Amino acid sequence: MNISDSERIESVLLNAKFKKVYCENLADFVIVNSCSVRQAAENRAISTLKLARKNKQVAIITGCSAVKEKKRFENFADFVLDIKDLKKWPSILPCPWQGSRKKRTFAMGKVETNYFKINPNYSSKFHAYVPIMTGCNNFCSYCVVPYSRGREVSRPVNEILDEVKFLLKHGYNAITLLGQNVNSYKGTISNILISEYPKIKFGKYCDFATLLKLLNLIENDYWIWFVTSHPKDMSLKLIKTIKSCKKVCHYIHLPAQAGNDLILEKMNRKYTHAKYLKLVKLIKKNLSDVCLSTDIIVGFPGETKKQFLDTCKLFKEVKYDMAFLAKYSPRPGTISFKMKDNVLMTEKKRRENYLNDILRKTALNNNKKYLGKTVDILVEKKNLGRTKTFKLVKFESDKDLIGQIVKAKITKSLAWILEGEIKN
Repeated sequence: MNISDSERIESVLLNAKFKKVYCENLADFVIVNSCSVRQAAENRAISTLKLARKNKQVAIITGCSAVKEKKRFENFADFVLDIKDLKKWPSILPCPWQGSRKKRTFAMGKVETNYFKINPNYSSKFHAYVPIMTGCNNFCSYCVVPYSRGREVSRPVNEILDEVKFLLKHGYNAITLLGQNVNSYKGTISNILISEYPKIKFGKYCDFATLLKLLNLIENDYWIWFVTSHPKDMSLKLIKTIKSCKKVCHYIHLPAQAGNDLILEKMNRKYTHAKYLKLVKLIKKNLSDVCLSTDIIVGFPGETKKQFLDTCKLFKEVKYDMAFLAKYSPRPGTISFKMKDNVLMTEKKRRENYLNDILRKTALNNNKKYLGKTVDILVEKKNLGRTKTFKLVKFESDKDLIGQIVKAKITKSLAWILEGEIKN
């Protein structure tokens, strides 16, 4: 989401006659688009702002941390700006080349429906991020997103379809749909849309499964990925839709966060270990080639070694392809911030390493299934591509294949990457 927001920032400033520079030291403005999920990211943001001011550059911060910690960041930044007020930025920022560095007061604005209508300056020529919603209504006890990004706001269906069609017309062949919880997407429907798709059964709103069906009906040959999904909203209808839509890739990021029921309850995740596992089995039953990844927090307040073993058990049961592990860090403004952070950092690191060891084994076993198979890959960089199940594939070729979908025969399987030969 931060990448997508940054593309919009770039677009607005370029249209306002600002120029992008590729050497940070030459910049008049340094913009930090912050994430508030982890303390380490916030610390890096502050360091960058301090360096910008030291270099006599205009230091600007936006993003989740900026909204949540506005008063704090005013000590380090010249401007603390809300990404949702992006269209106003050019009229707010000073002109340092005219000798004006006066800080102006700026009130954070409310969500503006036209924020999504800003055309991004896409960073890739073949793979685009398309936000379908922003915000979250779940209020997990460790997370600040509902406070920083606000409640869920979904884009109208027509806007999303128009953006994807525009991208496909200009040569894109991979789209990643974005949202803090794409499963709870509820887009508004127009009468024109209903008349264009008489075979689609619409409810009061267009849910995520229906949106995928509409995108799948677009004639172009392209891939659809999406992130991220909340387990409580992953339905059988959605799973069967993914199975029936050929353009939707069989990669699902399904954050578990923990494997112990008591810890899940303290996190306010609204499911149990058993329900999560039942959901995984349902996904694998319908999508035999699915690639599953997850998010896990180790060392949540009060998590005992015995409770942590339930997360280890979950890893062995699910057999994840990838996991993003985070050592718990207290976030001001969240419910868990009031809980005692009583797991030592050394113990958090030990648990993180233990899960990584399990993950390495399951990922390797999963990757062995690809040996000898010929798969389609989207070439993202020189000699590096990605399968429809989001697996990285390394290959050797003298040709410039970046942005193309090509076939590769898998010749070697490692835990985190596959190796293959390009088929002519």
